[in-house]
Amino acid sequence: YTITDVPPWYLCILLGIQHFLTAMGGLVAIPLILSKELCLQHDLLTQSHLISTIFFVSGICTLLQVLFGVRLPIIQGGTFAFLTPTLAMLSLPKWKCPAWTQNATLVNASSPEFIEVWQTRMREVQGAVIVASCFQIFIGFSGLIGFLMRFIGPLTIAPTITLVALPLFDSAGDEAGQHWGIAFMTISFIVLFSQYLKDVPVPLPSYQRGKKCYLSPVYLFQIFPVLLGLSLSWLLCYVLTVTDVLPADPSAYGHLARTDTRGDVLSQAPWFRLPYPGQWGVPTVSLAGIFGILAGVISSMLESVGDYYACARLSGAPPPPKHAISRGIGVEGIGCLLAGAWGTGNGTTSYSENVGALGITKVGSRMVIIAGACAMLLSGIFGKVGAMLASIPTPVIGGMFLVMFGVITAVGISNLQYTDMNSSRNIFIFGFSVFAGLTVPNWASKNSTLLETGIIQLDQVIQVLLTTGMFVGGLLGFILDNTIPGTQEERGLLAWKNSHKGEADNSQLISKVYDLPFGIGTKYCTVSWFRYLPTCP
Repeated sequence: YTITDVPPWYLCILLGIQHFLTAMGGLVAIPLILSKELCLQHDLLTQSHLISTIFFVSGICTLLQVLFGVRLPIIQGGTFAFLTPTLAMLSLPKWKCPAWTQNATLVNASSPEFIEVWQTRMREVQGAVIVASCFQIFIGFSGLIGFLMRFIGPLTIAPTITLVALPLFDSAGDEAGQHWGIAFMTISFIVLFSQYLKDVPVPLPSYQRGKKCYLSPVYLFQIFPVLLGLSLSWLLCYVLTVTDVLPADPSAYGHLARTDTRGDVLSQAPWFRLPYPGQWGVPTVSLAGIFGILAGVISSMLESVGDYYACARLSGAPPPPKHAISRGIGVEGIGCLLAGAWGTGNGTTSYSENVGALGITKVGSRMVIIAGACAMLLSGIFGKVGAMLASIPTPVIGGMFLVMFGVITAVGISNLQYTDMNSSRNIFIFGFSVFAGLTVPNWASKNSTLLETGIIQLDQVIQVLLTTGMFVGGLLGFILDNTIPGTQEERGLLAWKNSHKGEADNSQLISKVYDLPFGIGTKYCTVSWFRYLPTCP
C-alpha cells in the first residue's frame, strides 16, 4: 500500500494500533524519566496521568501533521531532544527536589504541599516549551528552514543526535540496576525478537471472502519486538512475585522488580479522564528554560527533516518539496505549543521508530496513521491504560531504555555515512564535538558556582546551555564544519542532498501527495497571493 491507498478498515485499525504500540516505548519513557526530576517518583497516579496526557496530545499532533502538515504517514510524539535541556533546567539549585519527596513514607500524594512542589516544576517546563515552540512555528511558516538547511550537514546532525541519548546512560543504569537479571532478560528478549527472529514468520489464521479461513505468515517478531519483550518480562516478574522469589523487603536488592510495588495504581486510576490545557495550572516562564529548550527545538527540527525524506522514500511518495517541509515544521511547532499547553512536560517531533516500522510492514498508507492517532487519543482518555503502563517494574523499563537509547545513539552516528570518514578534518570535528559534549556538561554540573556572573537569569541560561550535551556538541560541530575548509563532497553535503533528492517525480504526483486536504488551496481559498507563501506550492 502506498501513501494515497486506503487498506480495508480492519487492516487500518490493526496496523494503526501497531504504529501506536511501536511509538509507545518512547512515549512512556519520557514521563517516567521526567517523574524523578519532577519529584514524582513515589506518586504513580500522577505518573499515569502524565502518560495519558502525552498519549492524548500525540494523537492530536499526529492528526494535524498527517492532515495539514507535511501530509506523510508519520507519527508525532514526545521527543528526547527536549528531555536533555529539561533535565538540565530541573537540576538548577532552585528546582532541586526537597529531600522529603525522595522518601516514600513521607510523601502524601494528595497533600496540597506535595502537589504544589511538583506542579510548580511542571508549569516552569510548560512555559519554556510554549515560548520555544513559537520560534519553531516562525521558522516553519516563514520558510527559513530551507535557508538553514544550507549550513547544516551530517557533521552537525551526527553529534547532536548522538548526544541526545548518550547522557541518559545514568538514568538507564539506575533503572536497570534495580535488578540486573530482570533487565538483561528484557534486553535478551528484545534482541532475540528484533534481530535473531525477525525473519521467522508466525502462521496466523486469517480470513478472505473467496478462500474462507486459512493460515497466513505474519512477521510478528519483526513488528512487535519491544512490546513482546516487555510483556514477557513483565509476566515473568509477576510469576516471581507470586512465588515470592523476589524479596518483599523494600530495602533489599531487587525489590523494585516485584509487580506489586507499583500495583495499587491500577485500582486508584479513574476509568475515564479527559486531559485538558492548563490542567496543572498557568505556565510560568524563565529565560534559562527557554534557551535550553530552544537547543532541543533546533535539533528536533533537523531530525524531523531527515525523517520526512526517509518516510517519503519508504511510503512510495516523491521526496517532499520545500513548501511541504516548511508546513511540516510549522505544524510541529503548533504541536509543541499544544504539548506545552496540555502539560506533557515535553514537546513533539516526528518518530523515527515509526518510519522504521513503515520499512518493515511495507504499508505507507495515510489512513493507517490516522487510525493510529485515534488509538492514541482513546488510550489518553482511558485512565487505566496510563496506569497499567506506569506500573511496569523498574528493571524492565531499564532494560528497554538500554536498547532504545543505544539505537538512538547509533542513528546519530549513522549520519556520518554521507561524509568522507578517511578525512582527518571530519574525524576531528566529530570526535571533538562528541567528547566536548560529554566533558563540558559533566564539569559544568559539578562546578556551577564557578560560572556565576551575579545576574541570576544569565547564570541560569549559562548553566542550562552548558549542561545540555547536545547543545555543546551540536554548536561545536556546526561552527567547525562551516569554518574549517573542506569540499562539499568531503563534508558529505553532496551525498546527503542526493540521497534526499531521489528521482525527479512528476508534479502531478507531488501535488496529489502534498497538497492540502478537502480541496483547500485548489477548490476553495484559491487566492492569487497564496503562491507567495512559503508553505504553499
